[in-house]
Amino acid sequence: MAQDIRKPIVVGVDGSALSLVALRTARRLADLLQCRIEAVTVWSYPVALAVPIASSEWSPRVEAESILDETVQEAFGEDLPEGLQKTVVSGQPVPVLVEASNDAEMLVLGSRGRGGFAGLLLGSVSSAAAAHAHCPVLIVHPTERD
Repeated sequence: MAQDIRKPIVVGVDGSALSLVALRTARRLADLLQCRIEAVTVWSYPVALAVPIASSEWSPRVEAESILDETVQEAFGEDLPEGLQKTVVSGQPVPVLVEASNDAEMLVLGSRGRGGFAGLLLGSVSSAAAAHAHCPVLIVHPTERD
């Protein structure tokens, strides 16, 4: 089956080390399943900003785009997976990833992201997304080589 016909593997990317593991794992799976990868980064205005303000100095959307670009570059270098789609979405991570799972072959997430508590085995985003996703979910954990 051609890569453009199959549903994509959606990967949640937040710039963490486990985002790299998730992207690289998704690539191996995409090669086996003959489908493409959609890397998704979610952004929102910080709670401290009562009213979103446009700024020429800082933009959470631009920062999210940079995080996604840098993480994809670090994961794959110049050897990008065929059909890779990079998506930056405004919102909260769990609802955005659950929505993306509607049209996904699989959802791949790191076990923990950039925030949270060091002792947790599973972060709140990966746990909630796995509980509500509409497709199979793979949660990757760090290995000794990561």
